[in-house]
Amino acid sequence: MTVTISPSRVSGSIEAPPSKSCTQRAFAAALINDGTTIIENAGNSNDEQAAKKIVAELGASVDLVDNKVIITSSNHIFDLASPKKHSIISCGESGLSLRMFVPLAALFKYEITFTGEGSILKRPVDFFEDVFPELGVEIRTNNGKIPLILKGPLNPKNVTVDGSLSSQFLTGLLMAYAKACKAPVSINVKNLSSKPYIDLTVDLLNHFGFHIENDHYERFNVYPRTPGGHHTVKYTVEGDWSNVAFLLVSGAIAGEVTVSKVDFKSSQGDKKIIKALESCGATVGINEKEIIVKKNNLTAFNFDATHSPDLFPPLVALAAYCEGTSTIKGVYRLLHKESNRALTLKTEFAKMHVDIGINDDLMEIKGGGQVNGAKVTSHNDHRIAMACAVAALGAKGNTIIHAAEAVKKSYPSFFEDLKMLKAPVQIS
Repeated sequence: MTVTISPSRVSGSIEAPPSKSCTQRAFAAALINDGTTIIENAGNSNDEQAAKKIVAELGASVDLVDNKVIITSSNHIFDLASPKKHSIISCGESGLSLRMFVPLAALFKYEITFTGEGSILKRPVDFFEDVFPELGVEIRTNNGKIPLILKGPLNPKNVTVDGSLSSQFLTGLLMAYAKACKAPVSINVKNLSSKPYIDLTVDLLNHFGFHIENDHYERFNVYPRTPGGHHTVKYTVEGDWSNVAFLLVSGAIAGEVTVSKVDFKSSQGDKKIIKALESCGATVGINEKEIIVKKNNLTAFNFDATHSPDLFPPLVALAAYCEGTSTIKGVYRLLHKESNRALTLKTEFAKMHVDIGINDDLMEIKGGGQVNGAKVTSHNDHRIAMACAVAALGAKGNTIIHAAEAVKKSYPSFFEDLKMLKAPVQIS
């Protein structure tokens, strides 16, 4: 799919898309819930569809009723096994689904193979090779990559893990421990990255009736769930700050945008986009569950995205229009994304005459000059496609984005939503 964006003023109000991170976590929590889970406002991106399919393949029933996802699971499915049983599960291109569901699959007593497609084939999974043998789980990988073959059941024990590569590995381990532990057990963590995403996981598990304590992000104490019968859990997915960030930056660059149904108390780290917008001089107004961003004279900003690396793309688009050199810290977190996101941003924004320098863990964006429309490509990375689209709104001349269908991974309605904000978008 090719999308052409013409420079234009944007204006209007739009609802925040559902949080992909929350939806996927809710599906996983529903799998380990012994009962019925009713999920409202679930997203329908490729990643969310992959997670929902995995839940069904692992034995839960999944239904759509009145726009609510109803998932029914039970303890019984974890006991079903035979010597010859073997399942093959695809995560699509979802890194979170891979890292979160592998530990949950380790709760089962039969052999399960995890596969995927696209960039997921290059993402390391040697974390599991280091941890699983301590927990009684058999595991084989393709030189630290998928396909990954495992066989449980996982036996929770006190362990120490490295959280520097991604917090998603810890998310999966916490969920598996929450389901399987029969007595209090602890996970010690070194060098934890993306701490807000762990807050999201802990909050959701506690909402589902599991009991996790966070001890300064260095130790997580997991307690057995209170015994009981069928648990009915209702959960409403909040708005996605990672994707809302692109909408807000479009307002700062090219007009005025109002986004409703956002949760300012959310654990999502990407709500820090508000601080970045305020620090560069954009006009920001906040009402209850609504945020308004207006174009203003923008100046360079400094931002630490170590724990919110998904903000790099919208922040680069924002920095392109800020007078001076903006700096964003946390480049090392961009290596294992859908693309090598630091280099991809540098390459594609250079086509738009935006100079980006990379100095160790720091990205420097020289802004304030003329941003030019150009022919760019997403590199099959959803956030690169969205960053180029937003940057195109204030550019000189049209911007043509190739492989723009990448947005389906997290925000399928992105280009339609831009149209609702009066952006000239042509899709072919």
